Amino acid sequence: MLELIGWAGSLLVIVSLMQARVLRFRVLNLVGAFLATVYNTAIGVWPFAAMNAVISVIDIYWLWRLTRERHDDQVYAVVEVAPDDAYLQHILKVHRDDIAQFQPGFALDAPAAEPSAPEVAGSADGRASFLVVRGDETVGVVVVRGVGDGVGRVELDWVSPRFRDFTPGEFVYRRSGVFAAHGFRSLVVEPAPKSTEYLQKVGFRPRDGVWERQVEDVAA
Repeated sequence: MLELIGWAGSLLVIVSLMQARVLRFRVLNLVGAFLATVYNTAIGVWPFAAMNAVISVIDIYWLWRLTRERHDDQVYAVVEVAPDDAYLQHILKVHRDDIAQFQPGFALDAPAAEPSAPEVAGSADGRASFLVVRGDETVGVVVVRGVGDGVGRVELDWVSPRFRDFTPGEFVYRRSGVFAAHGFRSLVVEPAPKSTEYLQKVGFRPRDGVWERQVEDVAA
């Protein structure tokens, strides 16, 4: 049994190093380091027991910090950029394959939507693009296309693999003023993704075959 604990700890540490998601990495690394601490303590290998104990403490600290900051406006920021912004285009190209897996309908070079009728008050056409950043790291992209009559269709809501255990897109939807400034009165997602838990968390509700979220007319 003791040998199994030692091997399990070593295996989990190895598996943790293969994880792209930062939260999953910390959880697996913590469990592996803890088991390694128990094993090395039991057999009296004190240098390795001490090392893994310290690693466990470090993992606990980062898990506490990551979970505490996941909804913190002071940690994550939303930066609006033009749809043809060079940096945005670079991010979309680098992660093209990953984006295609989750939102295959999104076309990087799709032309802006043309209004089907003369523009009226409250309508919005074209794209609005937002980067979600944590410090100097881009962790997500949200792209909304106006389809007229104040309705914006969410074409892309993508999160980088490292932060996929979090919901950084919430910071864009939380600041409804950025959508109101573009003339949007409501946002829709269609077709709905396989998992709708995230949509519910950020305020979308099912209606007539689509998921819709009203836009509050507040300052950005």
